[in-house]
Amino acid sequence: MTPAMAAISEKLGSEADPLATAGLVTTEAERILAEAKSSVRAIVRENTSADQHQEITHGLAWLATYVEALRQLKGWAERIGFENNFGEFEQLVVQLGVGEYASQISGGIPMSQGETVRLSKLGVSRSSIRAFEDATEGAVKAGQDDAAKSRLATLISERPGTTTFGESGLDDIHAAMQEEMNRFCEAEVLPHAHEWHLQNNYIPLETIQKLAELGVFGVSLPEDVGGLGLGKEAMCIVSEELSRGYIGVGSLGTRSEIAGELILANGTPEQKEKYLPRIASGEVIPTAVFTEPNTGSDLASLKTRAERHGDVYKIYGQKTWITHPVRADLMTLLVRTNPDEKGYRGLSMFLAEKPRGSDDNPFPAESMTGGEIEVLGYRGMKEYDISFDGFEVPATQLLGGAEGQGFKQLMATFEAARIQTAARAVGVAQSAMDIALAYALDRNQFGKQIFAFPRVANKIVMMAVETMIARQLTYYAAREKDQGRRCDLEAGMAKLLGARVAWASADNALQIHGGNGFALEYPVSRVLCDARILNIFEGAAEIQAQVIARRLLEGAN
Repeated sequence: MTPAMAAISEKLGSEADPLATAGLVTTEAERILAEAKSSVRAIVRENTSADQHQEITHGLAWLATYVEALRQLKGWAERIGFENNFGEFEQLVVQLGVGEYASQISGGIPMSQGETVRLSKLGVSRSSIRAFEDATEGAVKAGQDDAAKSRLATLISERPGTTTFGESGLDDIHAAMQEEMNRFCEAEVLPHAHEWHLQNNYIPLETIQKLAELGVFGVSLPEDVGGLGLGKEAMCIVSEELSRGYIGVGSLGTRSEIAGELILANGTPEQKEKYLPRIASGEVIPTAVFTEPNTGSDLASLKTRAERHGDVYKIYGQKTWITHPVRADLMTLLVRTNPDEKGYRGLSMFLAEKPRGSDDNPFPAESMTGGEIEVLGYRGMKEYDISFDGFEVPATQLLGGAEGQGFKQLMATFEAARIQTAARAVGVAQSAMDIALAYALDRNQFGKQIFAFPRVANKIVMMAVETMIARQLTYYAAREKDQGRRCDLEAGMAKLLGARVAWASADNALQIHGGNGFALEYPVSRVLCDARILNIFEGAAEIQAQVIARRLLEGAN
């Protein structure tokens, strides 16, 4: 034990054992969750729809997310402890994280800036709340200890750029991949990211080619189709590290991930043979064409239709929020093939090829037009509306060769897509922290570094703590996916928490910059814009909470 940790331990007594405290708090939080779940289930059971009680059902989702986050923070500490790598930095992260989350569980969990869920609202009895507060009092005290925060701030300042990795707990293969992506990010992404953002430029094709050579587009695809065959945890590591440099680069693989998984799970042998190797190599750039102007997350209401004419389908309708479509070669296109079937069962997925375009001529294809949507952040690939007026797709391009399977096929990709988005959020949170730390160490006010002021340092300390929590929850969801287990619950939790952590980190990073943070020339302004989208795409925070709540309350009605 270091002298600093010894002093903290002496001050706090037995409560300073972070691993033991993590176990105690997790156990107590699980009891609270069980009571809250029972109470909310009873309320929902009495009504025809859980939607009438979104505040409590979504609040339950947030509580369950906190409990799982505590489990995974504890699990990480145990894993690295077995390897004798549970050092001072890691112990402080656990101490502060467990204490803070215990405090929020009893006092109120922020679902957004203006929405806080409290245990009494979830039907938890006052006696149970008091029992939780009594049991976790020491942990909360340890999590608020000024000496612990000051010590972690010192450790953070001594190793900028790798501050929240600590001991990752990754195996040798994943650790090597993280290191390789870190080097690429430092050399090829960070020096150019802000210029790409300010100029609203595409990420250069040369950069995309280098990513392809590193295997980024086939990380989780099987080796027999040209992928690396490394699974979703590896995908998370790649997405996180590239997003730390620039979310646009970290997101380049998202559409390849979605298209690859769709084809791998549902494609005909011919479709798999034709597309999977080319997606893995980066030869084919896919784009996902799902959303429509008036549907958002309500995919059952999609109206874009495909009419069969002999050996081709003709597509009619409008799509929106299509990322990177101009330079894409292949659209995974969700449309309605049965106009008489108004719900999900009338939807089909197509692998629709298109020629690459340019800014001057974005869609050089007959019966296909579109216009750019100007956005605050998440640049580098560009967003578009697309209109189809008889755009032809060969019948052989119907995914799996069967109509009416589109929604089911797409739903099977949601777990991986949300895990990948959670990883991107962790990368953005890390980026915000890196930028804030560098500025706080460089900026002097009142005769000293602003990092010396506790409210500045403590903001960065909590960025480190929450980024680690979100990272471990994301890795856990990925490992569940890699083991072939259903993980829509865990994926939703990782995405829900990761997006909030990214936004909080970016907001606090800008606050640390003061007025300079509001100037476009400072990269933190970009990171703030990039962070904001994470609570919206791949299922808005409210949708994530709804999905989690439904799983928690299955059988309630």
